[in-house]
Amino acid sequence: MPHPADLGVAYGAAPGDRYAANPADTYSGPVPGYQDQAEADHYATPDAYPPPQPPGRRPAEPEAREGAWDAEAPEEEKHPFFTGDGEDRDDSAADDDPAAARTSRRGGGDGAGDGERRGRPKKKSRNGCACLMVSAVLLTGIGGVSYFGYQFWQGQFGSAPDYSGAGSGSVVVEIPQGAGLAEIGRILKQQGVVKSSGAFVSAANSNERAKGIQAGVYTLAKEMSGANAVKAMLDPRSSSNMIIPEGKRNAEIYALIDKRLSLKAGTTAKTAKDQSGKLGLPAWAKGGPDIQDPLEGFLFPASYPAAKGMKPENVLKRMVARANEEYTKADVVGKAAGLGLKNPLQLVTVASLVQAEGKYKEDFDKVARVVYNRLKPDNTETNGLLDFDSTVNYARGESKLAIGSVDKVRKFNHPYNTYRIVGLPPGPIGNPGTAAINSTLNPAEGGWYYFVSVTEDETVFSETHAEHARARERYLAELEKNQE
Repeated sequence: MPHPADLGVAYGAAPGDRYAANPADTYSGPVPGYQDQAEADHYATPDAYPPPQPPGRRPAEPEAREGAWDAEAPEEEKHPFFTGDGEDRDDSAADDDPAAARTSRRGGGDGAGDGERRGRPKKKSRNGCACLMVSAVLLTGIGGVSYFGYQFWQGQFGSAPDYSGAGSGSVVVEIPQGAGLAEIGRILKQQGVVKSSGAFVSAANSNERAKGIQAGVYTLAKEMSGANAVKAMLDPRSSSNMIIPEGKRNAEIYALIDKRLSLKAGTTAKTAKDQSGKLGLPAWAKGGPDIQDPLEGFLFPASYPAAKGMKPENVLKRMVARANEEYTKADVVGKAAGLGLKNPLQLVTVASLVQAEGKYKEDFDKVARVVYNRLKPDNTETNGLLDFDSTVNYARGESKLAIGSVDKVRKFNHPYNTYRIVGLPPGPIGNPGTAAINSTLNPAEGGWYYFVSVTEDETVFSETHAEHARARERYLAELEKNQE
């Protein structure tokens, strides 16, 4: 901005001599060189503004600002509501009539300017309208903020939207493994069971038994209250889960899947046979030509969703995937060789024998040791034969305690008959659980070659055939006593 002195205003001079001290400083004529750069001197024409007045005669501040400074930059318009100017302002006419404003400010003429200002009715102020408008905006804003604030409060602290009652109709809902309450609530909402996830979570947090809700398939009603949904999921009748016990053979599992999926008998068995190579078996699970069922040992004992409308191959894939997970966790691939086994499949086979032959889990460690001892090349007690009834029953598709005389059983020609073949059968004879797998990986230390359960609570392990014969006499005596 140019210095005030350059514009001919001696703001620093004293009031008495501001214009008399140096007439050449006043705007009585053109300033040399100024017209080449700006407009003509405003004080040199009859219509010019009067020169700055002493303080006593100086116009009001708004008028003073509209003098020489306007030549450089027009004053920015400001709304009276925000500037604080009231409706009684005397120069309101100047806003509407610039000519009248100039006449009034010059103080010359016939006084028409002043008369017009005095005689002219005051224009109704726009402040009142502005106040109403701003008030309306503020009220609208406050109303909007209040509404959304209420919605936020309701969402954060109010009750979650919920249905009432036990609902109607039915829908099959699958809950994945590891799902928490919030995820379960979202799934139920998506399936139309509950009105909101929050309703289910709130009800579950109020029910101590809700911790027992597990992954699986549930048949539930639609539009249930959160509390009723929790109650239904805790009711075994709502669960469509299929529980596979430890040691079950595949043939039994196939029949169970057919029943749960309402399929014709034999459908799952056929699917398993036709699609065995597409169900996710690991590469090391491939057995020899004598293997009876390539999926045996890979339908891991656990709880699985199985409801009408599901495909058997999808159920089988879940079971095989779980087996892969458990076997990987146990590192059967890395530990098989250290246990004197040829491959991981043999390790799973040993685990299936431990599961089938061991009556109690506390005996599994010793049963595993018996298997390893009998597999030793220098075994002179059984000469490499396992002699397990469980393998004969598997080959025959039976589950008998008395399989017949040893001589007769040895004549049964089958690759799974361990009374006839040396070593392990071609593959597992069932699906071992975690306990049997752990015992197979960590067998007890001992020289046992035989064992027999003489009572319901006692299994006798022996190192020699003579000891085993005496243990068998005890077993027969107990059996005879129980039959009397």
